Amino acid sequence: MVVQSKSTTSARSFKHLSPYERGQIYVLLKEGRTQNDIAKVLGRSVSTICREIKKGTVKQLNSNLTTYTAYFPETGQAVYEKNRSHCGAKSKMAQVEDFLKFAEEKIIKDRWSPDTVVGACKLEFKWQGQMVCTKTLYNYIDQGLLKIKNIDLPLKVRLKPKVARLHKNKRVLGKSIEQRPQAVENREEFGHWEIDTVSGKKSKDAALLTLTERRTRSELIFKIPEKSSSAVNQALASLEQLYGQHINKIIRSITADNGSEFSDLSAIAQAWNIEVYYAHPYSSWERGTNERHNGLLRRFIPKGKALSALSSGTIERIQNWMNQLPRKILGYKTPEQCFIEELQKIASVA
Repeated sequence: MVVQSKSTTSARSFKHLSPYERGQIYVLLKEGRTQNDIAKVLGRSVSTICREIKKGTVKQLNSNLTTYTAYFPETGQAVYEKNRSHCGAKSKMAQVEDFLKFAEEKIIKDRWSPDTVVGACKLEFKWQGQMVCTKTLYNYIDQGLLKIKNIDLPLKVRLKPKVARLHKNKRVLGKSIEQRPQAVENREEFGHWEIDTVSGKKSKDAALLTLTERRTRSELIFKIPEKSSSAVNQALASLEQLYGQHINKIIRSITADNGSEFSDLSAIAQAWNIEVYYAHPYSSWERGTNERHNGLLRRFIPKGKALSALSSGTIERIQNWMNQLPRKILGYKTPEQCFIEELQKIASVA
């Protein structure tokens, strides 16, 4: 026998006075009934009747030009409806019009998220007191009050469900990610990068090499002629020209997957005196920062698009967009700002 628990929540008995009840009050007052009598007849509290009579009582003029006061149900209903129209939260759209125009431009043209817009404005003290929170901005979008649609918000579009795949055994190419120090795991130290390649067409096409610094979320993107270990090492070698003698302070370690294009990273590691770690096979989440940035990259370069046709200017523009996008996890600073701060620390020590 199943015993059902009895709800202890009492039903709400309060209801607003209806036009019919106001008519009853008018008739009973004409009969000379007191407020207590009227309250008993209507099953209402005396204070409710008292307030209603005050709201609906107005001055009237006699034929001899003397005045008197009387209750009218129409007046009580009109006052009630006026008061009700003022209830509820008021829309701030008129007061925050400039902020909403700025948000539309950043979301549509610069591909910012609503949260990025709000967070960046708070950090820069823009439109203080004349802006809305992230939730309200999303509500305006859902209600169709802005030019922005849900389709303009990449992360809000429903993704296709993943299909289970049968993976073959794959060996780890070098030092396992399990040996990576805790300081790297916790992002306490600058200079630890994750690396990956992004493909375009399935065959005979160029690829992109992406590197993401774990602490600052700074991104580097290189176009390589093919997805091979020699092409990867050649692209990485260019970093030595970029960072010079500080290369092993800016790049302390690299975490890669077990793709064949990363099979010869030991040559770079030996030259720069850095560590290379390999994630477990089929565990892309272990390089989650880099994978997340590859997702941002796909906003501009969808899967299947030929990468050989991409100009260096286009790649640089995408890289700059990613590095200049304010991030909530960085306190709405940009990766570029955080990366420069770390370079200044290295320069001051040197």
